Amino acid sequence: MNIYTSLNEMLEYIEENLENHIEYTRLAQFIGTNEAMLQKLFSILCDIPLSEYIRKRRLSKAGIDLINGKEKIMDVAIKYQYDNATSFSRAFEKFYGVKPSQIKKEAIGLKVFPRIHFDIKKETTENIEYSIIDRKAMTLYGKKKKTTIENIRVDAPTFCKEMRKMYGEFQYGMTEYVQRFGEDKCYFWVLFDYYIEGLEMYKIPKTKWISIRIYSQEAKEIQKTIRNFYANFIPSCEYKIRELPELEYYHDDITDFLVPIDL
Repeated sequence: MNIYTSLNEMLEYIEENLENHIEYTRLAQFIGTNEAMLQKLFSILCDIPLSEYIRKRRLSKAGIDLINGKEKIMDVAIKYQYDNATSFSRAFEKFYGVKPSQIKKEAIGLKVFPRIHFDIKKETTENIEYSIIDRKAMTLYGKKKKTTIENIRVDAPTFCKEMRKMYGEFQYGMTEYVQRFGEDKCYFWVLFDYYIEGLEMYKIPKTKWISIRIYSQEAKEIQKTIRNFYANFIPSCEYKIRELPELEYYHDDITDFLVPIDL
Protein backbone atom coordinates (compact mmCIF):
# COMPACT_ATOMS: atom_id res chain seq x y z
CA MET A 1 0.00 0.00 0.00
CA ASN A 2 1.30 3.46 -0.86
CA ILE A 3 0.83 5.47 2.32
CA TYR A 4 0.74 8.73 0.39
CA THR A 5 -2.22 7.61 -1.71
CA SER A 6 -4.12 6.77 1.48
CA LEU A 7 -3.13 10.07 3.08
CA ASN A 8 -4.35 12.00 0.03
CA GLU A 9 -7.71 10.21 0.23
CA MET A 10 -7.92 11.07 3.92
CA LEU A 11 -6.97 14.70 3.28
CA GLU A 12 -9.66 14.95 0.61
CA TYR A 13 -12.20 13.60 3.09
CA ILE A 14 -11.10 16.22 5.63
CA GLU A 15 -11.47 18.98 3.05
CA GLU A 16 -15.00 17.85 2.19
CA ASN A 17 -15.98 17.76 5.86
CA LEU A 18 -14.47 20.91 7.34
CA GLU A 19 -18.00 22.10 8.12
CA ASN A 20 -18.84 18.83 9.87
CA HIS A 21 -17.64 16.99 12.95
CA ILE A 22 -14.69 14.81 11.91
CA GLU A 23 -14.25 11.49 13.70
CA TYR A 24 -10.65 10.36 14.05
CA THR A 25 -11.83 6.75 13.95
CA ARG A 26 -13.11 7.41 10.41
CA LEU A 27 -9.81 9.03 9.40
CA ALA A 28 -7.83 6.10 10.81
CA GLN A 29 -9.73 3.75 8.48
CA PHE A 30 -8.06 5.36 5.48
CA ILE A 31 -4.66 4.33 6.85
CA GLY A 32 -5.80 1.01 8.28
CA THR A 33 -4.66 1.80 11.80
CA ASN A 34 -5.96 3.15 15.12
CA GLU A 35 -6.44 6.77 16.21
CA ALA A 36 -3.26 7.00 18.28
CA MET A 37 -1.08 5.62 15.49
CA LEU A 38 -2.80 7.85 12.92
CA GLN A 39 -2.02 10.98 14.93
CA LYS A 40 1.60 9.97 15.43
CA LEU A 41 2.04 8.97 11.78
CA PHE A 42 0.44 12.18 10.49
CA SER A 43 2.60 14.37 12.75
CA ILE A 44 5.81 12.67 11.66
CA LEU A 45 5.06 12.58 7.92
CA CYS A 46 3.35 15.98 7.66
CA ASP A 47 5.33 17.92 10.28
CA ILE A 48 2.10 19.18 11.84
CA PRO A 49 -0.35 17.56 14.28
CA LEU A 50 -3.58 16.35 12.70
CA SER A 51 -5.82 18.51 14.91
CA GLU A 52 -3.70 21.58 14.11
CA TYR A 53 -3.98 20.90 10.37
CA ILE A 54 -7.78 20.63 10.57
CA ARG A 55 -7.98 23.75 12.73
CA LYS A 56 -5.87 25.82 10.33
CA ARG A 57 -7.81 24.65 7.28
CA ARG A 58 -11.09 25.61 8.99
CA LEU A 59 -9.76 29.03 9.93
CA SER A 60 -8.50 29.55 6.38
CA LYS A 61 -11.99 28.82 5.05
CA ALA A 62 -13.59 30.98 7.75
CA GLY A 63 -11.51 34.00 6.76
CA ILE A 64 -12.51 33.63 3.11
CA ASP A 65 -16.18 33.28 4.08
CA LEU A 66 -16.12 36.43 6.19
CA ILE A 67 -14.50 38.46 3.43
CA ASN A 68 -16.63 37.22 0.55
CA GLY A 69 -19.96 36.61 2.24
CA LYS A 70 -22.53 38.28 4.43
CA GLU A 71 -22.62 35.64 7.15
CA LYS A 72 -22.53 36.70 10.76
CA ILE A 73 -19.45 35.87 12.79
CA MET A 74 -21.41 33.53 15.05
CA ASP A 75 -22.79 31.66 12.03
CA VAL A 76 -19.30 31.17 10.63
CA ALA A 77 -18.05 30.03 14.04
CA ILE A 78 -20.75 27.35 14.27
CA LYS A 79 -20.19 26.39 10.63
CA TYR A 80 -16.58 25.49 11.37
CA GLN A 81 -17.31 23.58 14.57
CA TYR A 82 -16.64 26.23 17.23
CA ASP A 83 -18.91 26.11 20.27
CA ASN A 84 -19.13 29.88 20.71
CA ALA A 85 -18.05 33.19 19.22
CA THR A 86 -15.47 33.79 21.96
CA SER A 87 -13.42 30.67 21.27
CA PHE A 88 -13.71 31.29 17.52
CA SER A 89 -12.60 34.90 17.86
CA ARG A 90 -9.62 33.89 20.02
CA ALA A 91 -8.47 31.23 17.54
CA PHE A 92 -9.14 33.52 14.58
CA GLU A 93 -7.09 36.39 16.01
CA LYS A 94 -4.20 34.08 16.86
CA PHE A 95 -4.20 32.76 13.29
CA TYR A 96 -4.76 35.99 11.34
CA GLY A 97 -3.52 38.62 13.79
CA VAL A 98 -6.86 40.47 13.65
CA LYS A 99 -10.32 39.90 15.09
CA PRO A 100 -13.04 38.43 12.85
CA SER A 101 -14.83 41.81 12.83
CA GLN A 102 -11.69 43.44 11.36
CA ILE A 103 -10.91 40.94 8.62
CA LYS A 104 -12.47 42.91 5.76
CA LYS A 105 -10.33 45.92 6.64
CA GLU A 106 -7.22 43.74 6.69
CA ALA A 107 -8.04 41.66 3.60
CA ILE A 108 -4.73 42.52 1.93
CA GLY A 109 -2.94 40.63 4.66
CA LEU A 110 -5.23 37.59 4.56
CA LYS A 111 -3.34 34.32 4.80
CA VAL A 112 -4.42 30.80 3.95
CA PHE A 113 -2.94 27.62 5.34
CA PRO A 114 -2.60 25.47 2.19
CA ARG A 115 -3.92 21.97 1.74
CA ILE A 116 -1.37 19.23 2.05
CA HIS A 117 -1.08 16.99 -0.98
CA PHE A 118 1.46 14.20 -1.47
CA ASP A 119 3.05 13.12 -4.69
CA ILE A 120 1.78 9.54 -4.97
CA LYS A 121 4.76 8.68 -7.18
CA LYS A 122 7.03 9.29 -4.21
CA GLU A 123 9.10 6.20 -3.57
CA THR A 124 7.88 4.15 -0.60
CA THR A 125 9.72 0.88 -1.16
CA GLU A 126 12.85 1.38 0.91
CA ASN A 127 13.87 -1.84 2.58
CA ILE A 128 13.59 -1.95 6.34
CA GLU A 129 15.62 -4.63 8.08
CA TYR A 130 14.41 -5.46 11.57
CA SER A 131 14.38 -8.12 14.23
CA ILE A 132 11.94 -9.03 17.00
CA ILE A 133 13.46 -9.05 20.47
CA ASP A 134 12.19 -9.78 23.98
CA ARG A 135 13.03 -7.48 26.84
CA LYS A 136 12.29 -7.79 30.51
CA ALA A 137 10.63 -4.95 32.40
CA MET A 138 13.01 -2.00 32.69
CA THR A 139 13.44 0.67 35.34
CA LEU A 140 15.14 3.71 33.88
CA TYR A 141 16.13 7.07 35.35
CA GLY A 142 16.21 10.38 33.56
CA LYS A 143 14.88 13.84 32.81
CA LYS A 144 12.37 15.10 30.27
CA LYS A 145 12.02 18.26 28.24
CA LYS A 146 8.60 19.55 27.20
CA THR A 147 8.53 20.34 23.48
CA THR A 148 6.29 20.17 20.41
CA ILE A 149 6.13 18.14 17.21
CA GLU A 150 7.42 21.18 15.36
CA ASN A 151 10.37 21.85 17.67
CA ILE A 152 11.49 18.39 18.78
CA ARG A 153 14.02 18.00 15.95
CA VAL A 154 15.96 20.92 17.42
CA ASP A 155 15.07 20.51 21.11
CA ALA A 156 15.99 16.81 21.41
CA PRO A 157 19.64 17.08 20.22
CA THR A 158 20.14 20.21 22.32
CA PHE A 159 18.72 18.51 25.40
CA CYS A 160 20.90 15.45 24.79
CA LYS A 161 24.03 17.62 24.77
CA GLU A 162 22.96 19.30 28.02
CA MET A 163 22.29 15.96 29.74
CA ARG A 164 25.56 14.45 28.51
CA LYS A 165 27.47 17.40 29.91
CA MET A 166 25.74 17.08 33.28
CA TYR A 167 25.58 13.29 33.74
CA GLY A 168 27.78 11.62 31.15
CA GLU A 169 26.77 9.10 28.50
CA PHE A 170 23.16 7.90 28.63
CA GLN A 171 21.61 4.78 27.16
CA TYR A 172 18.14 5.77 25.93
CA GLY A 173 16.14 8.54 24.32
CA MET A 174 12.35 8.50 24.25
CA THR A 175 9.52 10.64 22.89
CA GLU A 176 6.38 10.60 25.03
CA TYR A 177 3.21 12.07 23.52
CA VAL A 178 1.08 13.76 26.19
CA GLN A 179 -2.53 13.94 25.08
CA ARG A 180 -3.73 16.00 28.03
CA PHE A 181 -1.62 18.90 26.73
CA GLY A 182 -2.88 18.49 23.18
CA GLU A 183 -1.48 16.20 20.53
CA ASP A 184 1.14 18.74 19.39
CA LYS A 185 2.83 18.60 22.80
CA CYS A 186 5.27 15.92 23.84
CA TYR A 187 8.20 15.20 26.13
CA PHE A 188 11.64 14.09 25.03
CA TRP A 189 13.34 11.96 27.66
CA VAL A 190 17.01 11.23 28.22
CA LEU A 191 17.26 8.02 30.24
CA PHE A 192 19.93 6.01 32.06
CA ASP A 193 19.72 2.30 32.85
CA TYR A 194 21.09 2.83 36.36
CA TYR A 195 20.08 4.95 39.34
CA ILE A 196 21.29 8.55 39.51
CA GLU A 197 20.21 10.66 42.45
CA GLY A 198 17.80 13.44 41.51
CA LEU A 199 16.60 11.85 38.27
CA GLU A 200 13.01 10.70 37.73
CA MET A 201 12.16 7.01 37.61
CA TYR A 202 10.44 5.66 34.47
CA LYS A 203 9.20 2.07 34.32
CA ILE A 204 8.66 0.16 31.09
CA PRO A 205 6.81 -3.19 31.24
CA LYS A 206 8.04 -6.45 29.76
CA THR A 207 7.25 -6.61 26.06
CA LYS A 208 8.48 -7.58 22.63
CA TRP A 209 10.07 -4.95 20.41
CA ILE A 210 10.64 -4.39 16.73
CA SER A 211 14.32 -3.46 16.61
CA ILE A 212 15.71 -1.45 13.68
CA ARG A 213 19.46 -0.86 13.71
CA ILE A 214 20.81 2.56 12.74
CA TYR A 215 24.56 2.71 12.24
CA SER A 216 24.75 6.21 13.67
CA GLN A 217 23.83 8.24 16.71
CA GLU A 218 23.33 11.44 14.74
CA ALA A 219 19.89 13.03 15.23
CA LYS A 220 19.33 13.49 11.47
CA GLU A 221 19.97 9.81 10.73
CA ILE A 222 17.70 8.67 13.56
CA GLN A 223 14.90 11.00 12.46
CA LYS A 224 15.27 9.83 8.84
CA THR A 225 14.91 6.20 9.91
CA ILE A 226 11.87 6.94 12.09
CA ARG A 227 10.17 8.77 9.21
CA ASN A 228 11.00 5.88 6.87
CA PHE A 229 9.56 3.42 9.39
CA TYR A 230 6.22 5.23 9.55
CA ALA A 231 6.03 5.73 5.78
CA ASN A 232 7.05 2.25 4.67
CA PHE A 233 6.61 -0.22 7.52
CA ILE A 234 3.43 0.79 9.34
CA PRO A 235 1.09 0.53 6.27
CA SER A 236 1.89 -3.19 5.91
CA CYS A 237 2.75 -3.98 9.53
CA GLU A 238 1.44 -7.35 10.70
CA TYR A 239 2.17 -6.59 14.34
CA LYS A 240 -0.04 -4.75 16.79
CA ILE A 241 1.87 -1.73 18.06
CA ARG A 242 1.48 -1.21 21.81
CA GLU A 243 0.52 2.16 23.20
CA LEU A 244 3.93 2.62 24.79
CA PRO A 245 6.64 5.07 23.75
CA GLU A 246 9.29 3.95 21.27
CA LEU A 247 12.86 3.90 22.53
CA GLU A 248 16.16 4.94 20.99
CA TYR A 249 18.82 2.66 22.47
CA TYR A 250 22.33 4.07 22.11
CA HIS A 251 25.31 1.70 22.31
CA ASP A 252 28.59 0.95 20.55
CA ASP A 253 28.27 4.05 18.32
CA ILE A 254 24.97 2.76 16.91
CA THR A 255 21.25 3.29 17.70
CA ASP A 256 18.56 0.63 17.93
CA PHE A 257 15.12 2.11 17.28
CA LEU A 258 12.74 0.02 19.41
CA VAL A 259 8.99 -0.13 18.74
CA PRO A 260 6.83 -1.98 21.33
CA ILE A 261 4.47 -4.69 20.07
CA ASP A 262 2.02 -7.03 21.79
CA LEU A 263 3.42 -10.18 23.34
